[in-house]
Amino acid sequence: MSLPVVAIVGRPNVGKSTLVNRILGRREAIVEERPGVTRDRKAIDAEWQGHEFTMLDTGGWMPDGDGLDDKVSAQSELAMDEADVVLLVVDATVGVTPDDQQVANLLRRSPQPVLLVANKVDDSSHEAAVWELLALGLGDPFPVSALHGKGTGDLLDAVVAVLPERNPDDAEHDAVDDDGLFSVALVGRPNVGKSTLFNRLIGEERAVVHDRPGTTRDAIDTVVTTDNGPIRFVDTAGMRRKARIDEDTEYYSLVRALKAVDNADVALLVIDATVGVTHQDQRLAERVDAAGCPVVVLLNKWELLDTRERKKVSTDVDRKLAFLAEPPVLRISALTGKGVNRLWPSLQTAVGEYRTRIPTRDVNKVIRAAQVAQPAPAGARVLYATQGATDPPTFTLFANRELPRTYLRYLERSIREGFDLGSTPIKLRVRRRSE
Repeated sequence: MSLPVVAIVGRPNVGKSTLVNRILGRREAIVEERPGVTRDRKAIDAEWQGHEFTMLDTGGWMPDGDGLDDKVSAQSELAMDEADVVLLVVDATVGVTPDDQQVANLLRRSPQPVLLVANKVDDSSHEAAVWELLALGLGDPFPVSALHGKGTGDLLDAVVAVLPERNPDDAEHDAVDDDGLFSVALVGRPNVGKSTLFNRLIGEERAVVHDRPGTTRDAIDTVVTTDNGPIRFVDTAGMRRKARIDEDTEYYSLVRALKAVDNADVALLVIDATVGVTHQDQRLAERVDAAGCPVVVLLNKWELLDTRERKKVSTDVDRKLAFLAEPPVLRISALTGKGVNRLWPSLQTAVGEYRTRIPTRDVNKVIRAAQVAQPAPAGARVLYATQGATDPPTFTLFANRELPRTYLRYLERSIREGFDLGSTPIKLRVRRRSE
């Protein structure tokens, strides 16, 4: 059983993401004065007075917007359906708007408890306007200032009072499950099809998909149950060169994306096959490789290429991404689903390599053979080796003296080749021991 869900909904720029950050006590949601920054629904675990719950931060609900606005609004409505409790956030300094009234009309028919949040009550001059919100028909509003924290404690007390009860056994089960989650991050330049692929992998319209570059602003994730256990898929914002990032929103989107890569067990590098391998694709691949994260290269929109173009792109991958040490390369169409089924065996292989456990005698056999073939300089020698952990495979080397970094890379390569570990990360820890 998952945590109870609290959905935070409302028109654009009423302070939903600011309220999320206030409840969390950290800057998790991207906040900017310009409306429409949040577009997807983002799940974030929170806690208040010993009560744990999942918050769904949503984009602004705009019933009469353009095509992208409609998709963002649909995400808000899905969040309402998933929620155990709904918080409707309204800007008290503006009062009741037609959009507020439409959302309220929708929520009055909802079976879930709905709490009306009157935000931006920063001082006493705004308190009188709060009671105008009674016209929404959702009961007494909770006056808060998400920016300054005023009233948020009373609001959270009311939230936890209406949360469904959780079985302690369920909470313990969730904690165990979370510890073993395998994380897959989708990375790539803007508008290469990451969110389309994300939605296809998880089997629902979880991410907003639109042909406008930069639609995804934050990293969003969903856990999918597979034959190899639960896998967390993380959709990230499209990464651009830092020199081209000229607004705060894009900067924080990049930070979130890089964090997702650092925390991932496998990265899916999505490349627009109709464009080919760009310089930015190369830089992203280098960033993922530097994080010690195995990579699966996905050439998306493959169905749009003719035979000559396909040959050229394949050659570009071999030449421009050679430093990735022969990663799996899949030709897919995220839009139609063609070729996507081949991704699962690659992920299964990656999961298996990531969790590989090698007997100590076999580890030492490979290390001894490597040292015979190429001894370490200055009399340095590995006396004994053992695998201390998995996720990723981690080896402890007991040596008589310090081993040069270049020699450690040689030993890592020997272990990788000796046990067919592909591109999975490997960690080597060296401990000094006298003979």
